[in-house]
Amino acid sequence: MEEKEKALLVGLDIGEEEDFGRSMEELGELAKACNMAVAGVATQKMESINKAFYIGTGKVQEVKEYARALEADVVIFDNSLSPSQMRNLHKEIDKPILDRTALILDIFSMRAKTREARLQVETARLQYLMSRLVGMHDALTRQGGTSGSMSSRGAGEKKLELDRRKIERRLTELGRELEEVEKERETQGKQRQESRIPKVALVGYTNAGKSTLLNRMVECYPGGEEKKIPEKKVLEKDMLFATLDTTVRRINMGNNREILLSDTVGFIHKLPHGLVKAFRSTLAEVKNADLLLCVVDCSDEYHKQQIKVTEETLLEIGAADIPMIYVYNKADLCGIGMEGPEKEELPWFAGTDKIYISAKHGQGIAELAKMIEERVYSDCVRAKFLFPYDKGQAVSWLMEHAAIRGQEYLEQGVAVTADCHRADVGKYMEYVVETMEGNVRQ
Repeated sequence: MEEKEKALLVGLDIGEEEDFGRSMEELGELAKACNMAVAGVATQKMESINKAFYIGTGKVQEVKEYARALEADVVIFDNSLSPSQMRNLHKEIDKPILDRTALILDIFSMRAKTREARLQVETARLQYLMSRLVGMHDALTRQGGTSGSMSSRGAGEKKLELDRRKIERRLTELGRELEEVEKERETQGKQRQESRIPKVALVGYTNAGKSTLLNRMVECYPGGEEKKIPEKKVLEKDMLFATLDTTVRRINMGNNREILLSDTVGFIHKLPHGLVKAFRSTLAEVKNADLLLCVVDCSDEYHKQQIKVTEETLLEIGAADIPMIYVYNKADLCGIGMEGPEKEELPWFAGTDKIYISAKHGQGIAELAKMIEERVYSDCVRAKFLFPYDKGQAVSWLMEHAAIRGQEYLEQGVAVTADCHRADVGKYMEYVVETMEGNVRQ
């Protein structure tokens, strides 16, 4: 069995966080997700951050001794450290130093599977390193020379310059490759837009159960492709950032009503801005959605703060105005609907935009599907068409793209009653006999 690295976690409470303790717990979960074992935790309360060491100078010595006693391999800080703070701490503690941003980047590097995700993670990592080059080559000497001349640069400075140029070149290459990937995604997006299939995106805190919900939807609404269910499923794991890659699945809800359901990267407290920026094309699935499902782990006592983090991240990426349903998942772990000899029904509907479910046990999926359908197909109208017999192609198109409610062969042609998009009614307006305005529900 592979021996895990021992990590000492360090946090500073300056009174700005709602729950500092939870932030430290989450840091431990991130360390475990990075295959590390948490050996110990050290915290300090101060009024402000120490510009040189982040924590107080006395605490630095405590951390040094504690890390030595624990035989810790790495010391991880629960916040982003400046390059100088990282350099100073490394000199004093004499152990590898990581901050929260670097830890999340490590996890993303491990989990990125697709070409796009790998490119995005590498871009974020290199941008992170760019600002931290100074002090990374302490072993190199700085040899003096004639003042003002190129020869005054020491070996360390030359090495930094070379590294900076290498990173800049690689970032340029990555930018070009990501542009290609984004063009492919845009092409796919246009095709989906033209198909007019509603787009629904799963968003929320990491490990809230988004992937599990996607899998349950695939199982419940296979659209006649039951044999393909295993290959359409995504990884389910009780771990932070178990999946990174955006997955889009076509969900057939019956009566020619489909949705494109996408599972996106999870959000987290103090998610590095560089990662949000690097994943802009992936998060475009969220920005272009017709409806968002904010998946919430209601069994987590901090779920309200997690909703707040999700809403703040959506605001940052420009998706705050998209209609949203709050899906309170893992309701069975809250004692809702799963207690006693006779399992009670979950109180599914908690309002017009809230629902309780248990994705793991498949409870509430049908009710959620109904909510989704009513939202994304709210712009449908019921129309009665009368097509001449030589317009069979138009009838066939409606059969494939609308919910057919009735069909009758008359002397003048084929009478079709269907629930369809307003644009489709406009497309065949000359054949419309009657329309029923407003929401058309099943």
